Amino acid sequence: MSEITDFDSLRRELAANGERPEGPARNARAELLLAEAERLNIPLAVIEALGHQLKVYNYSSEKDKMFVPFARLLRMWDDHPEDFDEYETHSLHWVFKWMSAGMLGQPHIPLAAIEKWLGEMEHRYRLAGHSERAVRSAEFSVARHIGDLARAERAYAAWLAADRDSMADCHACELHDQGLWQAECGRDAEAVELWRPVLDGEFSCAHEPHGVLASSLLPLLRLGRLDEARAHHLRGLRLVRPMESMRGAYADHVAFCALTGNEARALELLAERPAYFTDDGNPLSRLDFLAVTALLMERLVELGWDGQTVPGPAGRDWTAGELAAHARAEAAALAVRFDERNGTARVGERARAHMARRPLVERLPLGVRTARRPAGTASAPAARALPTETAEAATAAAAAGEAGLPALITEARRLSDTLRPHATEAWAAVARAAEGVELAARDQADIADHEAMSRGPEGVALFERAAEWYARAGDPGEALAARSRAAYMRALTGDVDGALAAVAEPYERVLALYAQDGTGVRQTASVVMGRARILMRPVYEAGGPVDPGALSAAEEAVREVLALVEGHTGDDVRLAARAAEARAMLAETAARAGDLRGAAELFERAAAEYAGAGVPWFAVEYEARLAALAHHLGDPEGAERALRAALEHGGTYLEAAGRAQLHLQLAEVLGGLDRTEEAAEHALEAAHWADEAGEGPALGAWARQQLGGLLLRLGRWAEAAEVLESALPDLSADTHGDGAVVQTQWWLGDCLSELGEHRAAAERRLQAAEIARHWPEQQDHATLAHLAAESLSRAGLHEEADRAYTRAGDLWRSLGDVHGLARALRARAWLASGTGAGPDAARELMGSAVTECEAALEAVDDAAARQRLVAELGQTHRQFGDLLAGGAADEAVAEEALARLEQAIAAFALLGPAGLHDRTAAELAAGRLAADLGRPAEATAHARAVLAAYEDADDGDTEAPPRRARAERLLRALEQGPDD
Repeated sequence: MSEITDFDSLRRELAANGERPEGPARNARAELLLAEAERLNIPLAVIEALGHQLKVYNYSSEKDKMFVPFARLLRMWDDHPEDFDEYETHSLHWVFKWMSAGMLGQPHIPLAAIEKWLGEMEHRYRLAGHSERAVRSAEFSVARHIGDLARAERAYAAWLAADRDSMADCHACELHDQGLWQAECGRDAEAVELWRPVLDGEFSCAHEPHGVLASSLLPLLRLGRLDEARAHHLRGLRLVRPMESMRGAYADHVAFCALTGNEARALELLAERPAYFTDDGNPLSRLDFLAVTALLMERLVELGWDGQTVPGPAGRDWTAGELAAHARAEAAALAVRFDERNGTARVGERARAHMARRPLVERLPLGVRTARRPAGTASAPAARALPTETAEAATAAAAAGEAGLPALITEARRLSDTLRPHATEAWAAVARAAEGVELAARDQADIADHEAMSRGPEGVALFERAAEWYARAGDPGEALAARSRAAYMRALTGDVDGALAAVAEPYERVLALYAQDGTGVRQTASVVMGRARILMRPVYEAGGPVDPGALSAAEEAVREVLALVEGHTGDDVRLAARAAEARAMLAETAARAGDLRGAAELFERAAAEYAGAGVPWFAVEYEARLAALAHHLGDPEGAERALRAALEHGGTYLEAAGRAQLHLQLAEVLGGLDRTEEAAEHALEAAHWADEAGEGPALGAWARQQLGGLLLRLGRWAEAAEVLESALPDLSADTHGDGAVVQTQWWLGDCLSELGEHRAAAERRLQAAEIARHWPEQQDHATLAHLAAESLSRAGLHEEADRAYTRAGDLWRSLGDVHGLARALRARAWLASGTGAGPDAARELMGSAVTECEAALEAVDDAAARQRLVAELGQTHRQFGDLLAGGAADEAVAEEALARLEQAIAAFALLGPAGLHDRTAAELAAGRLAADLGRPAEATAHARAVLAAYEDADDGDTEAPPRRARAERLLRALEQGPDD
């Protein structure tokens, strides 16, 4: 602690402590400062130290300590009111409100004492001439707390009717409480409307909009305004995290997560604040926190997580089941204490209602990184929302199960014949039901065939067994088809030559059979397609150009499929699918041959054929390829159409990872089309589905990085910061590339800068600059170093800022970027003028900036580049003049400042209309300085030059009216003269 020797040093320390984070450390410091104040033997010093102590207690977990300093302050006021200055007199009356609210939160303080205190507050406010507004607000809080609704309504009406004066709570706090009452009365829309000025930033204070954002979460969910609720959670949580006193608001965010399917995130929030379980300085907010904890834990138990290890009170390990019982019991015990004090059941009823709340949304994606729900907790999309066709199939399967094995077989065959997604599962159900039952050869063949399909390359032996059963069943064509499927599985393991050898005999035999009408077109097409698939493997797997021979062989095989099936498809889904697949294969060969437009047309036709055959989910893969080709061909609208079609056609059959990929690609396309809001929605969906797929660290990190950048573009700084901070732990140079890491740090630095968190912004920008330092191209390194310097300067870290600007300047110089160099030099000059470096150093740096610009102008030939350099020189002269004028100690320095401004005017004049506003700003600055130097004629000339510049300005020029007004004021001041 700095040595406190007088009242001024005490005040400096009190102010510094007020800026520290809420918590016991700040409180302990306030106690030490009170002891120091008492040693000064100055009554007002003690009063200010007591007021400071009271304030830090109120905004901390030790709220119960504030009554002692207030009682002492009140005694001092009663004994010697003359010791209080105007500010402390106001403060003393102001904190009466804190006392009444604080007493409500302490169940050991009798209700009669609270009512007596309310009367004391009313009496003292009347004596001081204050409005009843704050008194009626306090009365409303008491009535609402104990459940006296009639009195609460009367007090609420009186509160709003009373005049606002200096004792009324700020607009933000009043609107918060008024909205809470509306929400408690079931009027959510009215509550949100009342809160709108706070949410929009019209009214704010040290703890708002923090509280309103938290309070609005559940009303917005109940109103179905999910996007707003999500945004308020991300924005609000960031505000309340560092504020120890906002346990109630923090609990609202935990409840929000518990009621939106984000239980894992709710657990993470509990883990961040372990002290909230036990801090007892404000029992009422502890009750709220325990009730929310019970709500969350009982939700986990309901989902089957009762044995899950969870964060809880320190000193032991907790499972969800154990903490659920503990939190409910603790909350109930606290509620009993309040209700016994109040003589009503209001607090207990409210706590029980909070613990009994049910989820309002099954799963609301938040965009931030969080743990995935375990399987079996209703997180699988297909289990939640089946399409009509699949739901009917499930119903039919259930009915078939009741009807017996024959019905199961009939249903399984229907699903496989029509290429339904769940055919394999249906045949597996047949196999389970048929254990110990002798089946027909055809049924045995289909069971083995579909089990082989489910096993992939490991199913080769099963395909061979299926072929034997098909042969026994009298279907030689399908037996050959099963053998061709076995051959294809060999190709999937990389043995293309072996696969071709294996398929050769089935291929020759099936063609011969087909020619003799010994098998049908469906079986023949299956074998011919199997061979084509094998020949396509080298095409798909080629990392570079494809061998022309391989490409030609593959294309020939694919065209054979088309020649076979076209004209025979009719209502046969399988044959229609063969034609569509063959079309997609031709698209791939066209793409590999360099015919991208032809490939795109073929992919589009293949997708349309799948959809026309009633199996649109097979189109998804090719629509994704079509989207990539369209993007490459400069057709973003085409890419968008293809991706939307893929999402629509995939429906709930899409795997979570595939859904994430499609949403992410669509976000990128829409972002490129400047449809940022819509792009952000798809990036959010991508992050959600990546987490569902268990790919949060890889694909999810990409999605969050994109989402954060899009939110930044939308100006939603707090949300973007939360998302980007969530993405960073998973982003790595190995997986995502160091460019992605740098871009994320860069975006995050921009967000933090906009939020006023300049030290943190500097850290992010410096981290990004350190990575970019090793890149061959140094433009990004220079830009990041410059941005970091700006953040350091705004954070008040002037020495560090000067070093960063120096680093940036050196980089700009090495890149030949005079604009960046001049700006770095100017920034260093301003830093020097405000620090120990002094005016000489500042002058030298600004002079260097002028020299660099002038030298570059002499060397440049390009007209556009010359214009930009003239503008930079003009800005440098302008800032040089401002710097000199701000520190002008004598007339000579002021003369030099005026000369610099004149040079700036001349430079901007060279730019014509493009330099108009810069020129008039410099004219006004020069006019004011000329007036100060006693040169009215020069000052008048500058003012008239501004008026002349805007003489023909149109109504759309927003700069013209204020500039003319300032010029006219200067002229009037000059006409009146210094003695008027």
